[in-house]
Amino acid sequence: MLYEDIKILKPGQTGFGIMLERDAGFIEPGDIRNKPFISEINKIGNGNAIMVEPLVLFVVLQKYGVKNKNQRVYPEKLLRREAKNYESLIKSRTALGESDHPDSPVISNRTVSHEIKKIWWEGATLVGEIEILMSPGFINQGIISCEGDRIANMLRRGIRVGVSSRGVGSLEEVGDIFLVQEDFELICWDIVTSPSTPGSYIFNKRSEAQPFMESVNKKKPLLIDKLNKFLL
Repeated sequence: MLYEDIKILKPGQTGFGIMLERDAGFIEPGDIRNKPFISEINKIGNGNAIMVEPLVLFVVLQKYGVKNKNQRVYPEKLLRREAKNYESLIKSRTALGESDHPDSPVISNRTVSHEIKKIWWEGATLVGEIEILMSPGFINQGIISCEGDRIANMLRRGIRVGVSSRGVGSLEEVGDIFLVQEDFELICWDIVTSPSTPGSYIFNKRSEAQPFMESVNKKKPLLIDKLNKFLL
């Protein structure tokens, strides 16, 4: 099948196609782990060049077992599998993403804005480290000339930005949710203004991200019990 033949699966649609989420994760400028990044890029406003490289941010990426704004649910086994597969891209330094959500399974070099450096699980939440790819012009003079510069400038102003997944696969309607199927393949995480996973932003302080984390130690909600029965 050619890439151009793959349709975009919109909210409420089942079948096979490109899945563009709207609430997978987020970057929060206020998270304590993002303080070094914010401190460095704030030097731009004072006319100083950034000296620390690379500048990396803490990011909430995605959650399993939670219905997002597109009414989709990613089963735990599926999302853990894709996260593990994605680690090979991180090792080869090809774990790139774009600004906004292109309607394509191909990542364009022209609009790449960031690189995922590391991912790990905290309960039911997949988190990680992300490097915003800034140009020398922005670092030295504050001149915005690429997508990474735009994202960095928003974070410098204290704006929270979202992170959402892009993938290819099929959906099946199960009750009032759309369950992502086993043929799903994660492409990347893009930076967006309105994420689809509840609480998917980039933070400066871990304490600020905590309210958005899902704990696997909590009693499983009825939705998860239904999904587990469906998958058995």
